[in-house]
Amino acid sequence: MAKEEKEKDPKPVDWAARVKGMLKAELKRRNIGYRELAQRLEPLGIKENERNIANKIARGSFTAVFLIQCLDAIGVKKLRIEDA
Repeated sequence: MAKEEKEKDPKPVDWAARVKGMLKAELKRRNIGYRELAQRLEPLGIKENERNIANKIARGSFTAVFLIQCLDAIGVKKLRIEDA
């Protein structure tokens, strides 16, 4: 592959890290920890404990459903993707 072609190849995006960063940033903006997130998820019918939430977020491999549930539980109405 020529040097010019290599420079045009985009870097692969670490999607898990990007989504994890978005959720963590929204939690931080609202000063909400994992324990409080677990408490806020309960009225939505989601039973998670602080440790399970911490593990899911650390792995960054949670589902889109879990992401939306968390965002709803903490009151996020708009999410700016380009900031992530």
